[in-house]
Amino acid sequence: MLHALTHAQVQVEDALFVTLDPTTRLVRLPNRREVLFTDTVGFIQKLPTDLVAAFKATLEEVQQADLLLHVLDATRYNGRDQMEAVHETLQDLGALEKPKVLALNKVDQLSPSAVEQLLAEDWSPYLAVVPISALRKTGMEPLGRAIAKALPGEMVPIEVLLPYSEHARQAEFHAHGNVEAVDYRGDGVLMRGALPRRLLTKFDPFRFPGVDRSA
Repeated sequence: MLHALTHAQVQVEDALFVTLDPTTRLVRLPNRREVLFTDTVGFIQKLPTDLVAAFKATLEEVQQADLLLHVLDATRYNGRDQMEAVHETLQDLGALEKPKVLALNKVDQLSPSAVEQLLAEDWSPYLAVVPISALRKTGMEPLGRAIAKALPGEMVPIEVLLPYSEHARQAEFHAHGNVEAVDYRGDGVLMRGALPRRLLTKFDPFRFPGVDRSA
């Protein structure tokens, strides 16, 4: 699962909470790996004090993410300050050490030399920095390749029979795996798909009979 951290300005109005609702979608990367992509308005300027707690609650999903995609407005003069604010919040959530990719958005509004200058800067600890334009839909392919390369763990095919009492395992398969089929049987939930190799030991006790355990 990926989590996208973005920046936005909002005004105080009745529909403000709508901006805090996360959206999750299935995305196929250039290497054909499918991932769940959770997109939230991660950092909001001029947020009313009484909504700070609700705002922070939307960020708790980063604790479950395998990789964080930080979308930064490349045209903003205070972009570095925003990045530091992101890192401070991630530190508070215990998620600063997660793999991160930085997307520099709105590069269509910059000159080629300005983009080159931005890319030459030190952007550690990001694993990759990719210039994009969400408006022009440029840079999406390189961004997808960077995400695919940065995602931890190889995906391994697996089929498991999970008892109905194993709610956590079922949720973990959906959150971190690629689910191809789900069959609700009398003796449990039969799930087929692929999981990161690092999670296989958690599912070994539930492997469906006949599935190769040497994967």
